[in-house]
Amino acid sequence: MQQILTYFFLVVYSVTILGIILVIITENRNPLKTLPWIVVLVLAPVVGLVFYFFFGQNLSKQRIISRRTRKRITMQLEEPEHPEGPGIPPRYRPLASLLLNTLHSVPLYGSRIAVYTDGRSKMEALMEEIARARHHIHIQYYILNDDQTGCRLRDALVAKAREGVRVRILYDDVGSRGAKNSFFKGMRDAGIEVYAFLHVKFPLFTSKVNYRNHRKIVVIDGRVGFIGGMNIADRYVRGTQWGTWRDTHFRIEGSGAAGLQASFLSDWSATTKTHISGPEYYPPVGHFTDDILQIAPSGPFGKWRALLQADSYAIARARQRIWIQTPYYLPSEVLNTALQEAALAGIDVHLMLPARSDSKVVDLATHSYLDDMMKAGVKISFYKPGFLHSKLLIIDDMLSVIGSANMDFRSFEHNFEINAFVYDREFASRMAAVFEDDLTHCHTVTPGEWFTRPRTRRVAESLMRVFSPLL
Repeated sequence: MQQILTYFFLVVYSVTILGIILVIITENRNPLKTLPWIVVLVLAPVVGLVFYFFFGQNLSKQRIISRRTRKRITMQLEEPEHPEGPGIPPRYRPLASLLLNTLHSVPLYGSRIAVYTDGRSKMEALMEEIARARHHIHIQYYILNDDQTGCRLRDALVAKAREGVRVRILYDDVGSRGAKNSFFKGMRDAGIEVYAFLHVKFPLFTSKVNYRNHRKIVVIDGRVGFIGGMNIADRYVRGTQWGTWRDTHFRIEGSGAAGLQASFLSDWSATTKTHISGPEYYPPVGHFTDDILQIAPSGPFGKWRALLQADSYAIARARQRIWIQTPYYLPSEVLNTALQEAALAGIDVHLMLPARSDSKVVDLATHSYLDDMMKAGVKISFYKPGFLHSKLLIIDDMLSVIGSANMDFRSFEHNFEINAFVYDREFASRMAAVFEDDLTHCHTVTPGEWFTRPRTRRVAESLMRVFSPLL
């Protein structure tokens, strides 16, 4: 009997492994991704099964929100009003079309944008806008902690809810796992609607843990919104044990807030299965500037990896400069090659990274990509005073990109992210000034320094690079 059971389980196990391999093959993935999974499943099937369950499943054909619902939410952005003017510069119109066709990200005109480069100023601006709220406040964060900063936000939201303002909150169930249930219960008891995005009941037994909502969005009365890299936690305001927390965040007033609203309401519909609409959520707004922007929310569901495609497209067509700030650099081969080719073509490619991030493993993996970058002529600078968490891309003198997405596999392949693409010469100049100011706090590495680092360090970097898609 025992022999029969052993044979039975062996057959089931073998069929399962072969079935998964067949699924991987028929998904028509990139061969560079397909072959490693097959090798792991064949050589180490138990480990391979576990890793595939958590990290390997392809969700591109799944959908958490229907096309019809998404279209209904964004239909008020179909025909954006804009003043007479030159519009999107001709050389950037294909990029704008790419974002429109992949993400339904329509061009929005005339927004006023304030830039915050530290958590304290961003938090003060957010609290001021919350105090002005009259109809609704929509909050979405990857990390919503119950520390002093989180409690300050909670108290302000509870006060507005008691005034009759509708307050809705989405938080990521994994990113905000440090907050106590009582923190969220207290807000619910005050009349605030609070939900976890992609709720994870059993983190050790679900692949959902690998697909997280990394967006940071606030929309107030449909007239003003916030987007960028800062979450709600003390470290974003006070810094960390090794220094300041340097980040970048936008306050967008005007039509750009409608793009943030559409993203939030799409996630709200996916989470709560309720649809919110009405003119009060997309009120008429004025035109404050000549800025043109697109709000681009991307995720692991669907055919396209739109943010990766958009960044790669813009980088490949740069003419003068490509300046990048990112806390983690774990790029796809396409993006990495595009940056090296640009540098080899004589374009000013400058990559700014933290001298130390919040993960030694990620630092090692990041550094493994820098040898070829430096050989191609890419300038590499390390921010010294603290942790550089800013996500910024400047292309030439016209395009600026800011948001929640890092330049890594997780942001491009697995996370729900959101970036703002701003087409404006004056604004690009403002962001370039921010980059140049940060450079005064950086050490720009020379090839002589970089290529003489210890061999043991280089071996460790290469080993960690193998795990880049999982970091």
